[in-house]
Amino acid sequence: MDVALGGTFDPVHDGHRRLFERAFELGDVTVGLTSDDLAPKTRDVDRRVRSFDERKRNLESELESIAADHDRAFEVRLLESPTGIATEPQYDYLVVSPETREGGTRINEIRRERGHDPLEVVVVPHVLAEDGDIISSTRIVHGEIDEHGAVVDGE
Repeated sequence: MDVALGGTFDPVHDGHRRLFERAFELGDVTVGLTSDDLAPKTRDVDRRVRSFDERKRNLESELESIAADHDRAFEVRLLESPTGIATEPQYDYLVVSPETREGGTRINEIRRERGHDPLEVVVVPHVLAEDGDIISSTRIVHGEIDEHGAVVDGE
């Protein structure tokens, strides 16, 4: 089975790792990584996003061990639009987080328009930080938590 997922992944955290784990349980994985132009448009906050090349290197490093654990292949591709790679016919699954579920619905509409079978959209629940709020890249960048959800002591 072929699995698609996408995002900015800046920085990678345990919530992302849960998405990756689920994706590799389902099959070989293609990750659409947002382009330098698209990345700021997909964020709800105004903060710097690292370059595509830097994010890609970090992402591939994260994916290598998870892929090996599941004996799966992976590829990281440039994502230049929000619906991106998942509208291509070869995919069977789309792995999303709760806030990107609607994107999966839109992708399946586009796939139907193109005569492709719909994807099975797999929603992976958020990972919570130790304070009970979700782990997010923005919270990490703002220094609230670390990549594993531990609250950072601001003293």
